[in-house]
Amino acid sequence: MNADYLPVAGSLAFVERHGAPDAPPVLCLHTAGQSGVQWRHVAPGLAAAGHHVIVPDLPGHGRSEPAPDGPVDDLGTYAAWCLALADVLGVDRFAVVGCSIGGKVALDLAVRTPSRLDGVVAMAADAWTGGRPSVRGLRRELVDVAAPSRSDRTELGTHAVLGRAVDPDRARLIATMHRREDPVVSNSDLVGWATHDLREGLDRITCPVHLVVGADDLWLDAARVRWVASRIPGARCTVLDGVGHYPMEELGGFATTLDGWLRELAAGSEAA
Repeated sequence: MNADYLPVAGSLAFVERHGAPDAPPVLCLHTAGQSGVQWRHVAPGLAAAGHHVIVPDLPGHGRSEPAPDGPVDDLGTYAAWCLALADVLGVDRFAVVGCSIGGKVALDLAVRTPSRLDGVVAMAADAWTGGRPSVRGLRRELVDVAAPSRSDRTELGTHAVLGRAVDPDRARLIATMHRREDPVVSNSDLVGWATHDLREGLDRITCPVHLVVGADDLWLDAARVRWVASRIPGARCTVLDGVGHYPMEELGGFATTLDGWLRELAAGSEAA
């Protein structure tokens, strides 16, 4: 594993790279307020399966510097940033896997530049949330997001959206790790999540897409995710029983599952 601070779009980004540089590249994107640490159990196995795994901390997250203009509340900005990162790394074509806002950014990339993508796995994401959660409430919290109870709310909220199949000890670890987020950054992420609307661009996606949603995800309606899949030519939708909002953290051995999905997408890309 290599890790570097790279200049991307006006600030330094912390980026991990796992596996052989000449292997098929896959970009792994984290959830709102979190960082690439969410992929720590998946990236090594995915690299061992033959992928060049690129795991960035988005601007203002983890060990990356803040975005030049402050916290980002437009997920399209993150999509453009991902393309800038690919350019810095000299990566022309790649697959992208993301969860929650990362999944929505992955869908944005599929709308924005399908010709550069070998495939998309968008987990815990749809094309439009219908304004949920309340943008007004999120912006109001930005006035004083450093209240002492914020970390507790993050931990309890993470427990609430984990699937029923998650081992209790694993659930406690996931929720404790999630307490690390910066509330200003995560609230801005969620404003972006609630306002980003990709519905009009879905029929323009030409790369292979696989949407994944946990049956126990309280933040998403599986029917809405299936609707998104129905609007993307050739897209597939998988509903994971007993899983909540964070498949890559909840499921043991997820690297093997993801490797299988990526290989199916690559086969579809080659056929196209």
